[in-house]
Amino acid sequence: MQAFYSDHFVLPLPEGHRFPMVKYRLLRDRVAAELPGVTLMEAPAASDGELALAHTPQYVGDVAEGRLSAAQQREIGFPWTAAMVARSRRSVGASIAAARAALNGGGVAFNLAGGTHHAYADHGSGFCVFNDVVVAARRMQAEVPCRGDGPLRVAVIDLDVHQGNGTAAICRDDPTITTLSMHGAKNFPFRKESSDIDIDLPDGCADDEYLAALDHALDRLWRHAESTGLPQLIFYLAGADPHEGDRLGRLKLTAAGLAERDRRLFAAALERRIPVAVSMAGGYGTVIEDTVALQLTTLRLAFGHWQTWQSLRPRASALHGEVA
Repeated sequence: MQAFYSDHFVLPLPEGHRFPMVKYRLLRDRVAAELPGVTLMEAPAASDGELALAHTPQYVGDVAEGRLSAAQQREIGFPWTAAMVARSRRSVGASIAAARAALNGGGVAFNLAGGTHHAYADHGSGFCVFNDVVVAARRMQAEVPCRGDGPLRVAVIDLDVHQGNGTAAICRDDPTITTLSMHGAKNFPFRKESSDIDIDLPDGCADDEYLAALDHALDRLWRHAESTGLPQLIFYLAGADPHEGDRLGRLKLTAAGLAERDRRLFAAALERRIPVAVSMAGGYGTVIEDTVALQLTTLRLAFGHWQTWQSLRPRASALHGEVA
């Protein structure tokens, strides 16, 4: 199973900054030590042309050339630096590479960062500069030949605790990308956008309520697909921030509950033979090692999914095709 990383590019954040930059290196270190079946690869950088699949050329140029205003940098939550640009490009490149690997017979592949779902077409927000998933979805649609029924059908299943507002806004008029977001109703962003499927969760939501909501959300997705056709690629934002120990999450899922969430998602994709590109998305644990452990569990479960997919690969390939 392939996993792509971009943690060599570290932003010079001030002491006490809320964004846990170190978690990406810690996660890669644990994957290298504990999951020898995962091939770790440094992510390529997304080009301006690739970024323009989801973002305005003006915004791409402003980020690349350091023209973001102080207000724009505050909304993103990071000061502009060359390292910010490099990291943001490679985080998008990691999702492109993971999607390509999943479609090319892997069945599942990982971006060890990504899930930057608050980025809009013309501005960034909430620690998100570029929207890696939308760029990657449209890059795959450009790569994969149409098979008589239009471009590649994509579903974004966003289980980060915060709504994927940027993703919803960019994809609002795009019938080829179905957006599903399950998130805290009272959490950031405080003005929500309209996804194709939105599931609002109350503060304090625990395992049983959450998993019932997930089953309902996935049922809605498959019923939606009865008219549009099954997705041929899923982007899964596997946020660790619904966990009870998360500083920003406000939900009460246990580690066991999050693991069951992942199992149900991978099982649903496997049942329908849909490749999955995973982004790790949010995680702001009071103890950062707890967040890393939760994300490592997602990777372990995905590795089991990958092993099963390999045994079914001839059938999966026949159903969905592979990128040349």
